[in-house]
Amino acid sequence: MSDLVLVLNSGSSSIKYQLLHAVSAQVLASGLVEKIGESHGGRIVHEAGPAKLEYDGAIPNHRAGLLRAFEMFRETGLDLTTIGIGAVGHRVVHGGEVFWEPTLITDDVLHAIDELSVLAPLHNPANVVGIESTRELLPGIPEVAVFDTAFFHTMPDAAKTYAIDAKLAAAHGIRKYGFHGTSHQYVSEKAAEYLGKPTEELNQIVFHLGNGASASSIRGGVAIDTTMGMTPLEGLVMGTRPGDLDPGVTPYLMRAADLDVSQVEQLLNRSSGLKGMSGVNDFRELQQLIDGGDTQAKLAYDVYIHRLRRYLGAYLVQLGTVDNIIFTAGVGENSPAVRADALAGLQALGIDIDPTRNATRVPGIRRISPEFAPVTVLVVPTNEELAIARAAHELVGGLSSEPGFGA
Repeated sequence: MSDLVLVLNSGSSSIKYQLLHAVSAQVLASGLVEKIGESHGGRIVHEAGPAKLEYDGAIPNHRAGLLRAFEMFRETGLDLTTIGIGAVGHRVVHGGEVFWEPTLITDDVLHAIDELSVLAPLHNPANVVGIESTRELLPGIPEVAVFDTAFFHTMPDAAKTYAIDAKLAAAHGIRKYGFHGTSHQYVSEKAAEYLGKPTEELNQIVFHLGNGASASSIRGGVAIDTTMGMTPLEGLVMGTRPGDLDPGVTPYLMRAADLDVSQVEQLLNRSSGLKGMSGVNDFRELQQLIDGGDTQAKLAYDVYIHRLRRYLGAYLVQLGTVDNIIFTAGVGENSPAVRADALAGLQALGIDIDPTRNATRVPGIRRISPEFAPVTVLVVPTNEELAIARAAHELVGGLSSEPGFGA
C-alpha cells in the first residue's frame, strides 16, 4: 500500500496538516490554519515545495478552514483525490477508557469520539469535524485516529486516580487520562536517540509548551505521570485554560456570579489562562506587552513560570534522579526566556542552562545545558504529524492483508 498519508491535527483554534511519506518522512505539503473563530480574522499558510500560498480572512469554524486548505492543495498541483493517499491520520485528543491504540475509524468509532466531547469540549468536536470533512473529500480512503491520551495509559493507579467517591468515579470514567501523549512519546524517543541511549535507561521530564501545555515524567520509556487530567484543563497554565484550580471556584462562581454550567465551561476553556490574566493568549503578544511595561502581563508570565517550576520539583522527587529535561512545542522550542526562568537557580540539583546555547536558534535537536552538566537539557522539536502518519500507515498496512479489508 502507499505510504503517503494526510495528517490532520485539529486544535482548539488551529489546524496543522501535512501530506507526507510515512517511511521516508518526506513532506510534500504542509499548512497551518490559525485563529479560527476569532473576531479579528484568521490566517492560512500553505506550502508545497517552492510554492507558498497565504490566505487572510474570516475563518468562522474548523470546517471552513479545512475546505479552504483543501482548495490550496489543488492550487499547488496536489489533487488529494488522485495523488494516491494510503491513509488519513487524525490526531484525536480524548480516547477516554475506550481507545488507547491507533484505531481505524468507522461510523461507530466516530460516534464514540463525538460522545467523548464532554471530556474534551475544546478539541474532540474539532477532531470530529476534521474526520467528517476528509471523509467527504476522500471517500474510501482508510482513516485512523491516533489518541493524545494513549501514551499515558501506562500511568499507575496512584497517579491516575482522583480522591472522590470510588463508585461515582467508576460509573462516569472520572480519572486522569493525560494529553499531548503523541508529542511526549515522540520527543522522549528522539532525545534518547540523540543521546545514544535506549529509552529504557533514561528518566526524563518533558515540557510540551504551546497554547495548550503539559508536562510528564517518564521512567524507562514509560509515562508514570502527567499534568493534564480527565480533561485538558488540569495542570500547567495555558493560553486560554487555567490549569490547576481549586474545585471550589466553580460552584462559587455559579452562585456568586450567577454563571450556569455552559458559561463556566466557556470561562475555563476559552477565557482563562494567559488570556484571562493579560487579555492575550499568544506568547509573542504577551512578551510585547511585558516589554511595554504592562504589569498584568508580567504577572501572567510569573504565574506561568511558577506553575512550571512547581511541577518540575514534583517530578524530580517522583523520579528520584533525572537524566534529561526536554522543552518542546511552540513556546518550549522558541522562548529562551521561558526555558531559562523555568530552570533558574537549580545548579545545586545538577540542572543548568548555557546562556549562549539557549539563545542560539538552530534546526533540529539541540543541547542547551553546559557540556558536562549532570542533567542534560534539550530542545527537541516535536513532530506529531510524522508520529501520527507512521502509526496510521502501520495500522492500515497490517489490516490491508486481512480478508475483507476495504470491502
